[in-house]
Amino acid sequence: MPLFLRKIGLIVGFLGMSFFAFSQTSNELNYQIHIKKAVGKITLDGLLNEPDWQTAEPTTPFRQQFPYDTAQAIQQSEARITFDDEAIYVSYVVYQPRKYAVQSLRRDFPQGGGIDLVAFNFDTFKDKQNAFHFAINPYGAVREGLITRGDQISNDWDNKWECRVQNYDDKWVVEARVPFKTLRYRVLEGVNEWNINFFRNNLFLNERSSWAQIPRGLPMNSIAFSGTLVWDTPPPKPGANLSIIPYLTAGGTADYLSNRPWQNTAGVGGDAKVAITPALNLDLTINPDFAQVDVDQQVTNLSRFELFFPERRQFFLENSDLFGAFGNNRLNPFFSRRIGLGRDSLSGNNTTLPILLGARLSGKLDNNWRLGVLLMQTGRKQNVAVAANYGVFTLQRKLFTRSAMSLIFTNKHNFFEANDRRNADLFNRVVGVEYNQASASGYWNNKFFYHRVFSPERRTEPYTVGVNIGYFSPKWIVEANVTRQGENYRPDVGFVQRLGQGIWRTPVFIEKVWFPANPRLNKVVNSYGVGIDADMTLRATNAQVWDWDFSPVIGFMRFRNNASLRVTPVRYDYTYLFADFDPTNTGGKALTAGTSYLYRTMRFFYGDNHARRLYMDVQGQIGEYFNGRITSFTPTVAYRYQPYGLFSLITTYNRIRLPQGYNSTDLLLITPRLDLTFSKSLFFTSQLQYNNQINNVNLYTRLQWRFKPVSDLFIVYTDNYFAQEAWSAENRYYAPFQSKNRALVIKLTYWLNV
Repeated sequence: MPLFLRKIGLIVGFLGMSFFAFSQTSNELNYQIHIKKAVGKITLDGLLNEPDWQTAEPTTPFRQQFPYDTAQAIQQSEARITFDDEAIYVSYVVYQPRKYAVQSLRRDFPQGGGIDLVAFNFDTFKDKQNAFHFAINPYGAVREGLITRGDQISNDWDNKWECRVQNYDDKWVVEARVPFKTLRYRVLEGVNEWNINFFRNNLFLNERSSWAQIPRGLPMNSIAFSGTLVWDTPPPKPGANLSIIPYLTAGGTADYLSNRPWQNTAGVGGDAKVAITPALNLDLTINPDFAQVDVDQQVTNLSRFELFFPERRQFFLENSDLFGAFGNNRLNPFFSRRIGLGRDSLSGNNTTLPILLGARLSGKLDNNWRLGVLLMQTGRKQNVAVAANYGVFTLQRKLFTRSAMSLIFTNKHNFFEANDRRNADLFNRVVGVEYNQASASGYWNNKFFYHRVFSPERRTEPYTVGVNIGYFSPKWIVEANVTRQGENYRPDVGFVQRLGQGIWRTPVFIEKVWFPANPRLNKVVNSYGVGIDADMTLRATNAQVWDWDFSPVIGFMRFRNNASLRVTPVRYDYTYLFADFDPTNTGGKALTAGTSYLYRTMRFFYGDNHARRLYMDVQGQIGEYFNGRITSFTPTVAYRYQPYGLFSLITTYNRIRLPQGYNSTDLLLITPRLDLTFSKSLFFTSQLQYNNQINNVNLYTRLQWRFKPVSDLFIVYTDNYFAQEAWSAENRYYAPFQSKNRALVIKLTYWLNV
């Protein structure tokens, strides 16, 4: 066994001992609520006048999580829960004057602290890693999401449920209905129990509270601190559950860079969801279309590496942690955006690839085992990609209270045409194993992983191995990672930020948090602290330092009104260039490979109180940059026209000044966005992205009518223009704001339960 693997094995052993040394008891015994079956019919109207609500057990008083976690909430909430043969019903009585803060009436309103809401989570298998999340604001707008890895929430999951809200001068009342078919669960002989928690975000007092107490400083959706839902009568056994979601599209596209004028298009396809068992779901898709998916938020890229953009397509989201949570944010053996998305070599823009069909089996085999299988076939697209078949297999075994051992196998098989000379292998496969360790307290989150690539040609060092250590408590945050990336670790279906390098990387972050005891200070300041941040990248063959950054002091302060300030007085960066690099990424004169640079910057971030109707966040840096200087500011201004709309303007400005002969530049990325909600079923979004770094202006508009639950009509228009004049390789002139390509799509989807 290589020496570095033996060393990492010792670290894993230490993590095992630390797991038992620092684990704590959870809330399961301290917070219990019983659910019994309703005798009469529950009418969903928000009035709570049925007798079953009066006999349902209420929650005990909610406790604060912010600004303190040592007292009951100042403005209380009371939740109750019952069920019938078809659904679970949850009610809230939320005490608050009729003065609310909401961003819009849109379904799936965004995650964040700038909105009044109540929420509840169901951990139906009590694994403290995965849960269903449901939230409601005072105007009755809802969102649903999936929680994975203990506290990571994705709001892109979509499913059927409904609620009604009544507003009064001193309170607002919620009545929600979640069909059993929306959930995944198992019925056991004897007593059935789920993990559950109820939450509230109160912008009137800048107070967050929950039923089962959560320590301040930790995520509100941390499943480790859930209470217990005890079924006095077992829930109904899940029956046949089949949903069919067909779609129709019509519209047209034009690609002026490839001399393809406007062409009318039409399409038909659909998805199906089949419950193989109560906890194992089969997703099928034929000719899927993701035209309604929101456009990616562009960023100014000053790095030498690829940027990561999250998955937004619903087909890939349920149980997504089974497939995409391997490795870390720079080394991941499976990245679902590799399927059906690519970059056009002519325009430089991201574009879609034809997905012919796909299947995904995911879920639980029993309380300890989880399974994931994904198969997809894509077609060929000129200038982008060849046809390919994708396969992924994952298996996860639960260990202890919240830990797991996982296995992943990925395969991509390319189908080349006779005259295709692409620089790609016939197949690319990855086998990986991971141990994820999470303590019962929710404070420790550690990981060990090893992945290896297999391809037709045998290559040296086709592996990566790493250890991640994380401790997250109210008073301390510690993260320390060690990764060894082999020179030929190149997973074609994964994400590797720094391809083709044999490197060691060792990032470390430590932060100490204090909560002021002075009565005058804690009326304004919730917490403050200092931290240290360091990251080093070494060439593996000769231990040559390629990159390091070091921030000896980071100061931060969080205010009672939810605003925050973080300042790094000085950050040191060292970069050794292993290839020529233009620091502006605009095609100017490059710094030559083999040179090194040490430069210093001051950085800051201020996050405003998002409860205000008009607020502004700003971050930036000032100082040295390679052989020149940089001034960077990113202000975000937002205005909420409650409750019908939100206007935001994000501006990123980078002023880079390099010595004479190099390309000094002013990079500007401007993103105005308008979100309007005319009602809880009619939404309009329009966004413009002006990016002079890539010489592109992107216009995206979407009108959505939700005429039935999870059934929609979309009208989507996109257009890409030149931001400034340009010349093509064929010496063709393009004027500013001349169109590159455009598309109009009308899409109709309908959710059928069979």
